[in-house]
Amino acid sequence: MSEEKMMNILTEDGVTIFAFSAISISNSSGIELVAAEVRQYLESTRPERVIVDFDGVKFFSSLLLGLLVEIWKKMKAYDGTMVISGINPRLNRVFRITNLDKIFEFHPDRQTALKALTES
Repeated sequence: MSEEKMMNILTEDGVTIFAFSAISISNSSGIELVAAEVRQYLESTRPERVIVDFDGVKFFSSLLLGLLVEIWKKMKAYDGTMVISGINPRLNRVFRITNLDKIFEFHPDRQTALKALTES
């Protein structure tokens, strides 16, 4: 029995999209696999603009917050831009409680995020 892929990497209009597809992202081994894939992708391609899309995600563990901070730091290191899209109100609360809402830029959906990154 194969596990559903937790995240897909897409490119649209020159913007890299890390699109999470699982409703719940809490499996630590799955998150580590995603983290390894993201690290490898960032190192090999050094994208200028990244959207991390959580459309449809209802829950994620704190391990994923660490990955988001890691992506943000890598992007900042080479003057790239990272935004987050598709966060529901419950997950948004997690970002507020941890004060991560002060470092990340949020957009309601992928299309709005894409428009913001391609028009800037």
